[in-house]
Amino acid sequence: MKIIHFADLHLGIENYGRIDPSTGLSSRLNDFLAALDQLIDYALENRADLVLFCGDAYKTRDPSQTQQREFARRINHLATGNIPVFLLAGNHDMPNASWRATTTEIFDTLAVKNIYVSSNRPDIYNIPTASGTVQVVSLPWLRRSTLLSREDTKNLNLEQINQRMQEALTQVITSKAAGLDPSLPAILAAHVWVTGARVGSESLMSIGQEPVLLLSNIALPAFDYVALGHIHKHQVLSENPPVVYAGSLERVDFGEENDEKGFYVVDIEPDPTTGKRQVSFEFHPINARRFLTIDVTTEEDDLDPTTTVLRAIAGQETGVRDAVVRLNISLPSSIEGQLRNNEIRDALKEAHYSTIAREVQRETRLRLGDQNVEEITPLAALKAYLELQKASPERQKVLLEYGEKLIEGEGDSN
Repeated sequence: MKIIHFADLHLGIENYGRIDPSTGLSSRLNDFLAALDQLIDYALENRADLVLFCGDAYKTRDPSQTQQREFARRINHLATGNIPVFLLAGNHDMPNASWRATTTEIFDTLAVKNIYVSSNRPDIYNIPTASGTVQVVSLPWLRRSTLLSREDTKNLNLEQINQRMQEALTQVITSKAAGLDPSLPAILAAHVWVTGARVGSESLMSIGQEPVLLLSNIALPAFDYVALGHIHKHQVLSENPPVVYAGSLERVDFGEENDEKGFYVVDIEPDPTTGKRQVSFEFHPINARRFLTIDVTTEEDDLDPTTTVLRAIAGQETGVRDAVVRLNISLPSSIEGQLRNNEIRDALKEAHYSTIAREVQRETRLRLGDQNVEEITPLAALKAYLELQKASPERQKVLLEYGEKLIEGEGDSN
């Protein structure tokens, strides 16, 4: 049985994009759809038995009609190709009111063949595939109100509430695991944060504001594989059973610049010697949009800082072509005016998108000893100056008395 596991598509993220003149759509929407297309092509060419999506189809709970159309078109392509698709609701798929539908619920409402949707509550799905039936225990993103009553949370702080939610989620998983048929392959599909996961700079999460499950809560022997979504960095938390975050399909921001993007291919097969099931899994990278940061520092004695910057751009091994580029230039204020902006922008013209940020080091004002003159009172500055000039104590006393009178007189005149 071959299963494709992916998550966190986030259609609708349009940062670092531009409008495609032929379609009027953001080029970043095309990036995310192109990433999904690579997965779909792989699934169809390799005759996957199941495509398992673990939440966050869209950036927001109210995706545009175009985003919904493009996602539905691709999911339908898999379903009509006789590949079952399982869609799990993530936190970005949840509406802001309990009576509203999730973003993926329409597939369930229309009863689209070969598409299974878990939106609002945990459940067990027996999904027939070309290689037999697989059991999927679903744990969609669950609101606090779904798990706890007002009485449960009365007079509790956020940490205590999250602890109660963790206990409730653990009970749900344990209960569902107990209801599985051990003769069939079983997968836990969850959109949740698990302790030990490397989050990186995931900017779409509210770390500390949500419950966290212990690895031991989900790595149960009843599961052949635990498929996770919610964290954008792909990673393996456990080998037995495999507990795996697929990560996001496309880079969201520069915090994911060095993260490889893709999906997992999971193979479950019987062991002819023991009769038990063997599970193997492998990360399959895709061609995602490159993000590239270029840091350039110039010195005050640099006679041509523009050439220094251009040399740094040209020295990039992968080049700037088709990348989202962030150019950071650090330079003294004395040579800031020597930068030829047009030449720098021209050197980045082949980038998909580029930004240029300058960090200008301003000249330090006159210092008296280890103090900046802007940081001390006029009288203290005079005293420090006289000491630096090595004036005699008698002369210092006289000049300080005159200085004090002048300063006081200036204050009176105001």
